[in-house]
Amino acid sequence: MHNKPECGFSLVHLRGCPKPVADCVLLMPDLPDIAAVDAASRQLGLAMDASELHGVLCGWLAGGGATDGTWLARALADDALPAPAPGSVLDQLREAAIVQLEDRGFSFDLLLPIADRSLDERAEALFSWCRGFLGAFGLAAGAAPPLSEEGSEALQDLARLAKASAESSEDEEDEDALAELEEFVRVAALLLHGDCVLGPRHRRSLN
Repeated sequence: MHNKPECGFSLVHLRGCPKPVADCVLLMPDLPDIAAVDAASRQLGLAMDASELHGVLCGWLAGGGATDGTWLARALADDALPAPAPGSVLDQLREAAIVQLEDRGFSFDLLLPIADRSLDERAEALFSWCRGFLGAFGLAAGAAPPLSEEGSEALQDLARLAKASAESSEDEEDEDALAELEEFVRVAALLLHGDCVLGPRHRRSLN
């Protein structure tokens, strides 16, 4: 069950919980508004839009990077960048990404333009997200991340998408293709986070 109230959180019912719905609900933070993230990026002088910046954050986290406020400077390899202030738009972005990546209910979302924007704009934003993800993932995970065979293939596919460019089209089949690509990228990010963060954490818990 997913309900989106106006408070910036989604209500997510825990699957298999035997208690009443009211007792089995987690508050799942929603991603900030894409325009607000764009504005925060411009204010910091970053040469990237909101989608690419969200990709950077998710790549950093999926690769096992630190989850605290130092993520921005470390994921962009720029020590001059300040840590986002607590409660700021970029801090909200960090908190939402952490919770969504950890959620096994697949609540993870990509920060992309809404559906009323042109197809090529949304496609380019997706490719930018992939570029941001790859760079930060490499910094966090290092040269030899503990990837499964599926994870290695997913990373290669993300690299191909990162090199792609959008072509103007409003064809319905292209809309469907973009939706499939978005779903693939979403699942690929979760898979890589599982390989590099959740898997090692589980193995450590067994020792």
